[in-house]
Amino acid sequence: MRHHEPAVDRVPPALYGVHKATRVVLTVVTCLFAAFILLPLLWLVINATKDQVHVYQSFGFWFAGPFRLFHNIASLAQNVSGAGVFVDWLRNTLLYAIVGAIGATILSTLAGYGFARFDFRGSHGFFSIVMASLLVPITAVALPLFLFYAKIGLVNSAWGMILPSMVSVVGIYLMRTFIESAVPADLLASARMDGAGEWRIFWQITVPLSAPGMVTVLLITLVGIWNNYFLPFMIFSKSSLYPLTVGLASMSAAAQTGTKADLVPVLITGGLITIVPIIILFLLLERYFRGGLLQGSATG
Repeated sequence: MRHHEPAVDRVPPALYGVHKATRVVLTVVTCLFAAFILLPLLWLVINATKDQVHVYQSFGFWFAGPFRLFHNIASLAQNVSGAGVFVDWLRNTLLYAIVGAIGATILSTLAGYGFARFDFRGSHGFFSIVMASLLVPITAVALPLFLFYAKIGLVNSAWGMILPSMVSVVGIYLMRTFIESAVPADLLASARMDGAGEWRIFWQITVPLSAPGMVTVLLITLVGIWNNYFLPFMIFSKSSLYPLTVGLASMSAAAQTGTKADLVPVLITGGLITIVPIIILFLLLERYFRGGLLQGSATG
């Protein structure tokens, strides 16, 4: 009978160098953190199946009353709140997130490659300026940004949401550190000696080797755009252009007035559907995301 050998890349707990009591405490803390993350999701799943009466009168973490999930989902295709249609907000969010994230990934890879493999005059200073922009809060530039948008006609325009989303300072940093560690400079030099042009080197060598890092930037940027509230709230006044964040906020305001029947469970169902695509995307690309973060964090 053949015995399974232990995986060579796994270290036994006894060799961690951590006391058993410490491991127990860390395990408990991890479980508490997981519960903190998962319990709100469980609450959404359960209460999306209820009507408004049972949302308030029943235990929040158990099913009650008639099963109304499909009715609540169908209500999202209608303007039940008077603030707009959830399906339109979902379509807008997909457009803003997909186009913005792809654009941010391409631009971050180009910029990261330039900072990592080209030693041009002022490169370090310029990179420091780029990173320093992370310290500027969006509220500090809100008014100048809105006036600039109004001047060039980007208010109530999809491009007003997409174009700023294509600039990711965190993406540039991750791609620079990832390319420095994952794309050997000697390999690029050999390609240049063989007569390959810079664009060919970038697309045929750098991009394939940088795929995990690019997936990481894609996911981080997509989630950031998906959850962005301040920018669309500032530039959109038409509900037909709202993303999910602003649309659900307007639906929540309508629910608080108490004038719309059964709006709370519809709002809960909309919140549940909003996070499902992100969860599925992370589950599908988790391996690349984890590898990209680990490789991109190596700055030696």
